Amino acid sequence: MVDDKINRPDLPVDLFDFDLPEDLIALRPARPRTSAQLLVSRRSGLTDDSISALPGLLSPGDMLVFNDTRVIPARLSGQRVRAQSTVNIEANLIERTGASCWRVLARPGRRLREGDDISFSNTLHASVSKKEESGSILLEFSLSGADLDAAIAQAGVMPLPPYIAGRRAADEFDEHDYQTVLARNEGAVAAPTAALHFDRDLLSSLAEKGILSATVTLHVGAGTFLPVKAETTGGHVMHSESGLIDHETCEVINSAKAAGGRIIAVGTTALRVLETAAQQSGQLVPWEGATDIFISPGYKFKTVDALLTNFHLPRSTLMMLVAGFIGMERMRDVYHHAVDQKYRFYSYGDASLLFP
Repeated sequence: MVDDKINRPDLPVDLFDFDLPEDLIALRPARPRTSAQLLVSRRSGLTDDSISALPGLLSPGDMLVFNDTRVIPARLSGQRVRAQSTVNIEANLIERTGASCWRVLARPGRRLREGDDISFSNTLHASVSKKEESGSILLEFSLSGADLDAAIAQAGVMPLPPYIAGRRAADEFDEHDYQTVLARNEGAVAAPTAALHFDRDLLSSLAEKGILSATVTLHVGAGTFLPVKAETTGGHVMHSESGLIDHETCEVINSAKAAGGRIIAVGTTALRVLETAAQQSGQLVPWEGATDIFISPGYKFKTVDALLTNFHLPRSTLMMLVAGFIGMERMRDVYHHAVDQKYRFYSYGDASLLFP
């Protein structure tokens, strides 16, 4: 893969800002999932539709590519006990760094120091091994490997995004709502939210229309919610996420494209895998590892022809990706239209189908 960053403009992050009324932030998904609104952006203009209409908006031979990562219950609540002092601690897992070690965001992190012990359940304990300059904390757990995974699954809850978690607690509905129907490979601490709009009936309708599908894996990290603190796009250091696309999947996607089908990434995470694995020719090759690919205006797309995605946070790398895909002017048009027409935003919100 050739890095084209030197060919991209260094843009002020302020260009990706916009005002969003708080009442447009979705705290629950549409029910049923397929009733969510869908804003379609084509070269000819913008139209309003719904996710359920997707089979009629695509053509036989087109291929939808989904991210099949599965969200783990990555929010843990526990207590730090030091002498006679007890403090309630909430830890959000953000990156596994070893068989028994996770990088976390903890609240209140200022009440923790290296060497502190935290009890999350009768069987799950951890010690603070390092406090990092970024504000994250490394925890060394008392269990490792599959035993640690099982204990986290027992003690943890669904890690709702901060713009939802700050307004309501996770509950039993989120166990289903914040997981896609294609989720199978555990490892994400945030959902690939564009795929939340699909159910089994819609997938069947798409297949009956002759629309193809494939899955790749990218374990979504909490970095997807981090604000861009740099003043320009060139100053931003992109977070890294791990994933893979295997030989068989590359073959079926390459064949669909060679036959004239359009490759539609369902979500920015699926798009990042595809563009990481793509050669300059557009051909996909097997890939596994970590990617910190940063897509912004000026990026030359190699294999993705359309993007289905939710509406994103102001000043986020996801906004920059959208602008890179459809252009700055059309990106502004899409977001102004979405606000004017009261589309619902963020993880549980509505979606857009974007053609360059």
